[in-house]
Amino acid sequence: MKRTVPVETFTTVSIAAILLFTGCQPAGPNTNQPATANTNVQQEKPLDTAAIEKELLQLEREWATAAVTRNVDAVRRIEADDIGVTYPDGTTGTKADDLRDIETGALTAEGWDLADMKVRVLDADTAVITGRGMIKNGKYKGPDGRTQSLKPEYRFTDVFERRNGQWQVVASQSTTIVNPTPTPAAQASPSARPSPSPSVSPSPTR
Repeated sequence: MKRTVPVETFTTVSIAAILLFTGCQPAGPNTNQPATANTNVQQEKPLDTAAIEKELLQLEREWATAAVTRNVDAVRRIEADDIGVTYPDGTTGTKADDLRDIETGALTAEGWDLADMKVRVLDADTAVITGRGMIKNGKYKGPDGRTQSLKPEYRFTDVFERRNGQWQVVASQSTTIVNPTPTPAAQASPSARPSPSPSVSPSPTR
């Protein structure tokens, strides 16, 4: 005689078998987890501050030499078009002022040396340079035709930005050293800095 299984028993056994079967299956992918990073993507390179410092110090020296050698192209390349310049007497100037002073020979100097330069790299595209400038026999001929002597020493702060892959000065401020003290050998000679030039309103304090 064929044995029959009660409905309750069959249902219980079936559910247990299904649970047992599904529990043995490998787990599917968890789509709720964030995708892992692509190991083939190159990690961002660490900031090479030493290379930046070297490049910017070289630019400072080139910029300093420009007035002595009347290198207009160097000034045009190093100064940003929107540069803001503050001279030692408190007057301000622009890139056009500096270019004009060099092109016309209004600003002259036998030497323009730099010393005590320090570079502070803020990020990959911004840096600040501080230092000391020393002018040898610097002269400036104003619009009124009078020639004035430039003050021999000053402190400067220059802000550089990297624009389109090229470092440029976007702001420059200079302060006259009233009682200069002897300084070690300069870091650039002969040289010239256009930024302290009295291109806007000449002053005996320069």
